[in-house]
Amino acid sequence: MRDFLIYFFGKGDTEEFVNFSFAHFAPILLMVAVILLIFRFKDKLRTCKQEENIRHVLAFVMIICEMSYFWRLVGVPALNPNPVDHLPITVCGWSVIFCSYMLVGKKQTLFDIAYFWLFSGTIFALITPTVITYTGPTRYRYYQFWLEHTLGYVAIFYMINVHNMRPTVKSAIKSYAALIVLAVIAYFANDLIGPGANYLFMAKPEDTPSILDILPPNRALRISVMAVAVTVLYVLSYMPWYLKDRKEKRLQQAQAAANT
Repeated sequence: MRDFLIYFFGKGDTEEFVNFSFAHFAPILLMVAVILLIFRFKDKLRTCKQEENIRHVLAFVMIICEMSYFWRLVGVPALNPNPVDHLPITVCGWSVIFCSYMLVGKKQTLFDIAYFWLFSGTIFALITPTVITYTGPTRYRYYQFWLEHTLGYVAIFYMINVHNMRPTVKSAIKSYAALIVLAVIAYFANDLIGPGANYLFMAKPEDTPSILDILPPNRALRISVMAVAVTVLYVLSYMPWYLKDRKEKRLQQAQAAANT
């Protein structure tokens, strides 16, 4: 039993997870299926007596996923945990925390921040999950990673469909400002810790293949390109809502014209 636990909570010495494989797409497809079910049954969920409990359970699972990442590091000495390598300076980690409290308290501000962070930052982790290269489907870290990185989207779409939350231009500005604060913290953390530190992937390319490998290695240029890319993603994330509002405005104008 002990050997199994050491194996399950540990990691391999060779590549176990392959990008764009079944193990990569399966969790994403499952996430999409859950979101579609939420959309399909949104009216029933809205009036369900257990609706509040559903939100609380989802929030609890998300928090446990985030905390268990650190529990695993502490509980498995072979992973050689170093506190400075695992500081809470990540978009994905904070998105999980914000989504959890958003679910419990139905907080619009947390929705505003998490919505754009998920579609402009966490999305890269779904495309190329480099941090689990050495932990495949037979390891705990694989499941912890995918739950942590997909449940945020489930939470966001739950609040959109069941509680009619939505982002606005002010939401984007608020979220962007929060991201700048986190980026400044990450920049100085990378500087203070030195070689090896790469919070928000701002310092250098990762050791394993990633979509961010297209970024230049020069730090100043790398950060500049990242800023432009994130800004574009913010715009694209808001675009569906802009088009929806524009369509509704045109319909209202047409109806007003027809009534005159």
